Amino acid sequence: MLGAGGAVLGATGAARADGRQGSGGYRSLPKPTVIGHRGASGYRPEHTFGSYQLALDMGADVVEAGDLVPTKDGHLVCRHEPEIGGTTDVAAHPEFADRKTTKTLDGVATTGWFTEDFTLAELKTLRAVERIPANRPHNTLYDGRWEIPTFEEVLRWQDEQTRKRGKQVWIYPETKHPTYFRKLGLGLEERVAKLLRKYGKDGKNAPVILQSFEPSSMQRLNKLVDNPLVVLLSGASSRPWDFVEAGDPRTVADLIKPEGLKWIASYAQGIGPTLDLVIPKDASGNLTTPTTLVADAHKAGLILHPYTMRNENPFLPANFRKGTDPTAYGDAFGAFKTYFATGIDGVFSDNADTALLARADFVNG
Repeated sequence: MLGAGGAVLGATGAARADGRQGSGGYRSLPKPTVIGHRGASGYRPEHTFGSYQLALDMGADVVEAGDLVPTKDGHLVCRHEPEIGGTTDVAAHPEFADRKTTKTLDGVATTGWFTEDFTLAELKTLRAVERIPANRPHNTLYDGRWEIPTFEEVLRWQDEQTRKRGKQVWIYPETKHPTYFRKLGLGLEERVAKLLRKYGKDGKNAPVILQSFEPSSMQRLNKLVDNPLVVLLSGASSRPWDFVEAGDPRTVADLIKPEGLKWIASYAQGIGPTLDLVIPKDASGNLTTPTTLVADAHKAGLILHPYTMRNENPFLPANFRKGTDPTAYGDAFGAFKTYFATGIDGVFSDNADTALLARADFVNG
C-alpha cells in the first residue's frame, strides 16, 4: 500500500520531511484549516490508505491519520475504536470467532472484537469495511480492499507523500482510550513518542499534531515530545474518562470556562470541541446563537479545530437538511459558512472537497 513513488520521486527536495526543522509550524497552516477526518471517510472506509490518499488528493491541509490503538504485541494501528467488529471483516473470519467478547470500555459494556486481543500479524489478515453503511452505502463498494494501517506505515507514507508532492504533508493522530490501555500495560504515549523520535517528527514545528479526549494523555505527551497538542472536548455535561478514573469532578463545561482554558493552555496548543460547543442547537436540532468559546479560547492562546462536518442530512443541523433521506446531502455549504463565521481556526470534515470549496467561498466573501 505504501507504493514505490517515494523512492522514485524522493529527489524533488522542495519540502523537508524532517519535522524538527522542516515547516513553519501548525500556525502556518491555511485558515480555516481543513482536516480530513479519518481521511476522506465520506467516500472511502475510514482509516485506510485509500481514505488517507483521497483526502490528500482532494487537497486537505491535514489528514487525521489515525486513531491509535495497540495490538496484543504492542504495535500501534489505526482504527476508530479498539472494537473492530464494525470497521473490519473480522466477523467473517471463523478462526477469530472465539475472540468475540464483552469488555467495559470507559464505563460502557462493549461487545465485539478488540485490537488488544490480536497480534499485528493477525490484524493484517483482516480488511476494512464501511462503518456507517446506512448513511454511506456507496462506500461499501470498497469493503475488503484495504488492510489496517500501522502508525509506523502512516509515518512512512507521510514522508513518501511529502517527497512526491513537493510540500509538507501534515497528519493529526489521536490517542484512543489511553487510560484503558495503560491499565492493560499497553501505554500509548510512550509508543507514540518513540515512533515520532524515530522518524524525526517530535519537534514543535513537526507536521504531526497530537490529540486526545483525555487531558492527562496530552500532559504525558507534553513531557515526551514537543509536538503541538490538542485536547478534544465532547458534550458540556460529560467528563473526560481520565477525570472519572482520577476522581476529578470537572466536566467539559468547566474546561471551556476561561479558567479551564487557561489550564489547558499550560500544556497544549489547542482544543478540538464538538461543534455544539461552538454553536448550540435547540430542541429541534436547529442552530442557535454562538457561544463565547472561540473568543475565550483565542484569548487563552489556543486554536480551535471543532469536529465533525459531514454532508449527509442526519449529521447536519436541522435547518440545513434537505428532505429526510439519510443518505442524501443537505446544505453543507450553508452549515460550513455559519461555522466558519464564528472564527474557528479549522474543522474536521469527512468531505474535504466540500470543506475546501466552502472555505474558498468564505475567504473570498
